[in-house]
Amino acid sequence: MMANEVEIKFIVHDLDGIRNRLRELQFKEQTPRTNEMNTLFDRGAELRNRGEILRIRKYGDKWTLTHKVKSKNARHKSRVETETTVADGEALEQVFRSLGFEPSFRYEKFRSEWRDGKGHVVIDETPIGNFGEIEGEPNWIDRVAEQIGIQERDYITKSYGELFSDWKQSHQSDANNMTFAEIR
Repeated sequence: MMANEVEIKFIVHDLDGIRNRLRELQFKEQTPRTNEMNTLFDRGAELRNRGEILRIRKYGDKWTLTHKVKSKNARHKSRVETETTVADGEALEQVFRSLGFEPSFRYEKFRSEWRDGKGHVVIDETPIGNFGEIEGEPNWIDRVAEQIGIQERDYITKSYGELFSDWKQSHQSDANNMTFAEIR
C-alpha cells in the first residue's frame, strides 16, 4: 500500500505516564509491547544518497517490506511510503542479496501501538532511549501532541538512523547498529 506518511517523533521521559495519558484521551492499545527488528538494505550507498530506504521489518512474527522516498522536512516529517506484508523476510533478504543489496543498518526496539480512530501513536523503547511517534493528519498530530504535553519545539523529524548517528557521536560509541546486543 502506498501512502503519504506524516509524523513527528518525541522523547518519552515517562513510559507509564504516556500510556496513562493515552488511555485518558481514549486511545486503545492496538498492539502491546512487541519486539521489532528492522534491517535497511542498500547497494553501496545508492538509496541513501537519494534519501530513500528499503527495509525489511520483523514485528513479532509478522514481516513487512517498506520503501520510503526522500522526506520533506518541515514541522512534520512527510514522505511517500510503500509497504506490504511478506510471508518470509529471511527469503526476501536472500533475494535482495542476490540483486546486490546488503544490510546497511539494523535497528531494534520494543513497540506498542495506540489508536483513536483518526491516527496513531507508537511508543518505542530503543537501545538509545524511549521515543514516541504521532502519525496522522498534521492538525491532528499537533492537537494530540499538545494533549500529551509535547510542544512544537520538542518535535523530532529525524529517522532512527539519524538519531543513532547523533547518539554514537555524543556517546563516542563504536556500535554499528542500534540493537540491544550492540548497545548495553
